Amino acid sequence: MSEPTDTHTPQPDFTLDDTEWRRRLSPEEYQVLRQAGTERPFTGEYNDTKTEGVYRCRGCGAELFRSDAKFESNCGWPSFFTPLAGGAVIERTDSSLGMTRTEVICANCHGHLGHVFAGEGYGTPTDLRYCINSLSMTLEPAES
Repeated sequence: MSEPTDTHTPQPDFTLDDTEWRRRLSPEEYQVLRQAGTERPFTGEYNDTKTEGVYRCRGCGAELFRSDAKFESNCGWPSFFTPLAGGAVIERTDSSLGMTRTEVICANCHGHLGHVFAGEGYGTPTDLRYCINSLSMTLEPAES
């Protein structure tokens, strides 16, 4: 996990005004991606998905995670041990809800994806858990 960025977060490459975001996204997707909301645990479309492919940002279509980095954490949200590439996501400090966590946003559009946690003891190559909202992603299945 890299050091969260706070004051030096670059501007997003993909931008829309609020009216266009609301037009493109469902109210639930907007609440998660644009207002840093969270879907209820164990309700997300991709929580139990085993389909091979690439997970993309629902806001802008940027590639975020691959299915081979997804693992079962039993936390209620899709979990990945690494993003697709180092530049796919931005990690920054989130002090909401009376605690300090590391928020994960799409590097391309700055849509809220979820949070990343370290040192929880999962048997993964990175010991990181990118806990990501299904509402913030789409899955592009691998070609057979």
